[in-house]
Amino acid sequence: MAARTLSQNGINDFVILEATERIGGRMREEAFAGGIVEIGANWVEGVHGSKVNPIWTLANKYNLTSFYTDFSNQSSNIYTKIGYIDPSTITKETTMAEAEKEYVTNLAISKTKNGEQDISILTGQRLFGSVPQTPIEMCLEYQNYDFEFAEPPRVTSLENTHPNPTFRDFGDDEYFVADPRGYSHIVHQLAGDFLQTRNGKITDPRLLLNKVVRKIEYSKDGVKLLTEDGSTYFGKFAIVTASLGVLQSSLIKFQPVLPDWKVEALFQFDMAIYTKIFLRFPYTFWPIYPGAQFLIYCDERRGYYSTWQHLAKEFPGKNMIFVTVTDEESRRIEQLPDKEIKAEIMSVLRKMFGPNIPEIEEMLVPRWGSMKYFKGSYSNWPIGVSDSEFEAIQAPVETLYFAGEHTSQKYSGYVHGAYLTGIEAGKDLVACIKHKKCRKFSREKHKDLKNSTCKAEIAKEREATRQAWTKKMDAVLASHENGM
Repeated sequence: MAARTLSQNGINDFVILEATERIGGRMREEAFAGGIVEIGANWVEGVHGSKVNPIWTLANKYNLTSFYTDFSNQSSNIYTKIGYIDPSTITKETTMAEAEKEYVTNLAISKTKNGEQDISILTGQRLFGSVPQTPIEMCLEYQNYDFEFAEPPRVTSLENTHPNPTFRDFGDDEYFVADPRGYSHIVHQLAGDFLQTRNGKITDPRLLLNKVVRKIEYSKDGVKLLTEDGSTYFGKFAIVTASLGVLQSSLIKFQPVLPDWKVEALFQFDMAIYTKIFLRFPYTFWPIYPGAQFLIYCDERRGYYSTWQHLAKEFPGKNMIFVTVTDEESRRIEQLPDKEIKAEIMSVLRKMFGPNIPEIEEMLVPRWGSMKYFKGSYSNWPIGVSDSEFEAIQAPVETLYFAGEHTSQKYSGYVHGAYLTGIEAGKDLVACIKHKKCRKFSREKHKDLKNSTCKAEIAKEREATRQAWTKKMDAVLASHENGM
């Protein structure tokens, strides 16, 4: 989106260096069961709210096939090692989980308003007076938090995730993309607006695939990029859209090294791992009636093959289901051969549905944490990073600008966050090139705020920062609508 924004503003002297063999980043599809599945971004999250999600607009514009995801009734589809659990026997646990989630959301609102120090979601749970202990309690907690943020409550910021800006702004509904062209079809269509194409394929010489940037030299006079294949590229500016995981790794060397304030901000944030393991069987043996889209397995080990979602509507007749794992379970599974993963999954399914179920016919296990050019799935906001400090993550460093979902203060971790920061970085660069209004980062201002002990001052600055970000994002959303 950054390049498209530049082009829309008459700046066309650029090249796009893409490390992989395709565009789209973590919008990534793979062949499975005679079709394709999305191993990365899969949902349009936040629909039918007070604001219109730009990705929903694009999905409709390009007729992307998607299906409403029904998150209701999950507590009626719970299984343990002894099989199906009657919902009437766990009303205490489900009621407590709902009350606890409401409490921590209200606590977050109160603490933000009063300028109080951020805490983890887990601390909020402790203040509520109930920390999950049993398998049932832990899997309900997992559904409430880990399934969304891909990390547990003990590391996730309370104030910066509750209420979730995506659902507060765009609505609570979510749509699962299952289009034979792939979710990345949106990216290809947007690229076709400003890049040369032939027979539906991008042929523009400014898009260079399989170009792995290994070194970026920068100064006030310009940038020099060196790629793995020995090529060198020069420019006045560069927009870095590498994932947070890549920026935290040693893949790209910056010369001079990025300033401390930038590195510290990048290293404070978490790159989470969210793994969807797709399975195909000879026939369907799990429930697919209305209200049974999600099946929850509660194990003594928290997050152990916990969240199951059938794909009867999305892929009719394919007998497909997938299970989601996150965080440490994702990291553990990535180190296992497929044979062992398959054995673990079959063991869980036999506990859920009995010993006579069929064997898996086809399985796909993405390994996002091990992917050299991604190093994870998406960012998660940890405790200890304030709104104002977050600006350091997005802020330019001389002639280097940054974009990507991890640079979105309001929507980090989401597709629309990545999309909007691309527009924003492009607009910032246009302002710098054409109007000499180059964005700067005031380290001293943020240092003073960080060291402040005045709650009123912190609350005032926090509210001002959030209002500024909201105003800026609203302007970007408006430019998106106008650019359609």
